[in-house]
Amino acid sequence: MSLRRFSTQTLVASVLLLAGCKDREVVSYRAPRDSAPPHAERPKMAMAGAAQGQLPDGHPPIGGANNASAPGATTNDGGMAAAGLPAGAVSKNNALVWSAPAQWQERAPGSIRKGSYTVPGEGGAAGDLSITAFPGDTGGLHANVNRWRGQIGLAPIGDAEVEKSIEHLEANGLHIDFVEMAGTSGNPSMRLLGAIVPYQGETWFFKLTGPDSLVASQREAFRTFLSTVKAR
Repeated sequence: MSLRRFSTQTLVASVLLLAGCKDREVVSYRAPRDSAPPHAERPKMAMAGAAQGQLPDGHPPIGGANNASAPGATTNDGGMAAAGLPAGAVSKNNALVWSAPAQWQERAPGSIRKGSYTVPGEGGAAGDLSITAFPGDTGGLHANVNRWRGQIGLAPIGDAEVEKSIEHLEANGLHIDFVEMAGTSGNPSMRLLGAIVPYQGETWFFKLTGPDSLVASQREAFRTFLSTVKAR
């Protein structure tokens, strides 16, 4: 009798134990292992969109909104970019005047330039002469020379090398920093003749760019042109 009761109790306990184990297995099985909250997919979608050049609505542009060039960069009208300066910082003054060579063809200066000329060459080649002015020193002499170097594909150089590249001139009471540089890339390669003239808290830029041989042929004409620059 005792043995039968013990066996019965043991059997009941075993059944309950198995039932309890089965219940835990069911609970474990029903737990969603690979599902994720809806918001977990959003970063992935946003990253995928950014990789394809698309950003989520309202996302600011990557890299910032102001990627414009500093003063000295060429703009659509061939002038010197005013980006990086406060709005309206392009000089409104016309404090300097000059006399251009007869063969240079004057053009409308546009919104940034003070003067604009086409310098014709052989075989339809042409150079571009721009005259611009900005308040202040626009970064300083060395920075401006290196900006010009970058425009014709040259790497920046150190201050000592910049100083060696500058010829200091005087004309009509003005100090003129003259530079000449030739690019090593492009077909044809480019050359630049430039002059930087500080005057009454502003900086004036006189720049001739174009095919190497054409601009080189205009070196003396450009220097003569600089000698005519004077205060109004």
